[in-house]
Amino acid sequence: MRKADIITNIADKTGIPKVDILVTLETFFKEVKQTVFEGETVSIRGFGSFTTKKRAAKKGRNIKKNEVVHIPEHYIPTFKPAKEFMIALKSVKVKEGPTT
Repeated sequence: MRKADIITNIADKTGIPKVDILVTLETFFKEVKQTVFEGETVSIRGFGSFTTKKRAAKKGRNIKKNEVVHIPEHYIPTFKPAKEFMIALKSVKVKEGPTT
C-alpha cells in the first residue's frame, strides 16, 4: 500500500477531503522525522515507537578492490511495534504477495 492509497482509504472512511488528509499526514511525517533526528523517541500507544539506534564503528571490506574500509559510527531509524499491535498481528492471517 502506498501513501496515496492510505489517503484515499481515510478519505473514503471519514469524508474528509484528500487534500486535508495529505497535509495532515505530511505534517505528521515531518514531526516524527524531526523528533527522531533530535534523538528523541516518538511513542504512539497501541501502535509502536520510532527511535534511533547507534551503530558502532567497524571495518568492512571492499571486495572488488580487496581493501579494508572504515565504516564510522552512525545512527539508523528503528520502529518497535507495540505489544497490542504484535498480539493483533499474530491473530490475523496476513495475505502474502509481492512486496514491491
